[in-house]
Amino acid sequence: MADLLTGRRGLIMGVANDHSIAWGIARAMAAEGAGLAFTYQGEAFGRRVIPLGESLGAELFLDVDVMNPGQMDEAFAAIAERWGKLDFVVHAIAYSDKSELTGRFINTTLENFRNSLSISCYSLIDVARRARPLMTDGGTIITLTYQGSNRVTPFYNVMGVAKAALESSVRYLANDLGPEKIRVNAISPGPMRTLAGAAIGGARKTFRHTEANAPLRQNATLEAIGGTAVYLASDYGACTTGETIIVDGGYHVLGMPQPENL
Repeated sequence: MADLLTGRRGLIMGVANDHSIAWGIARAMAAEGAGLAFTYQGEAFGRRVIPLGESLGAELFLDVDVMNPGQMDEAFAAIAERWGKLDFVVHAIAYSDKSELTGRFINTTLENFRNSLSISCYSLIDVARRARPLMTDGGTIITLTYQGSNRVTPFYNVMGVAKAALESSVRYLANDLGPEKIRVNAISPGPMRTLAGAAIGGARKTFRHTEANAPLRQNATLEAIGGTAVYLASDYGACTTGETIIVDGGYHVLGMPQPENL
């Protein structure tokens, strides 16, 4: 490895298990020399996340619900006390009621709309605001999105609206924080076989369809997404901000399926 992130420290938010996109990113960053801290939400997730983080030599584990201001305060205070600064944050947090990701978008409830937008989008803004004072030498904030933000995707429903808001927030945050040399970007993978992805209705069909029709005839891998995150957090990404980088085997360029699948 090239040690692209040696001497840098970052916070990984949103690992659920070893199939998580955030885990693929954490693994790639650790391989490039980064020191890591992890958040998890509740004891059950902690039992999965802590052993994974320890396998990468992680230094800090924080139990955080992003909708709990007190826990957020404690987490960033702990990072400040332990490290004094922060070089990057990976925000891989999203939520919507699973029962509303199988029906029609028009049936979205107000409660789930609020929860989905708050957890999936506003949490990035809140994280960025808290990370900013620790990024004394500049830094990188990376979040995760999906093409359902700008193209209708079966059963993605209110999460598409939340991801559209997230991508817009990336652009506004990039402009706000750019003078402080803090870069803000999103990575947009294609469908992934993750715990979060499984919550979307028809997930298996979507995965197979994109794999069969993408120009590269494959879906994104954790390694490819991790490598993209490493680029964004390294000096090679020094002039990239406000972007949504698509890592989906090229599926997003298509106007219709491949001829053999019509």
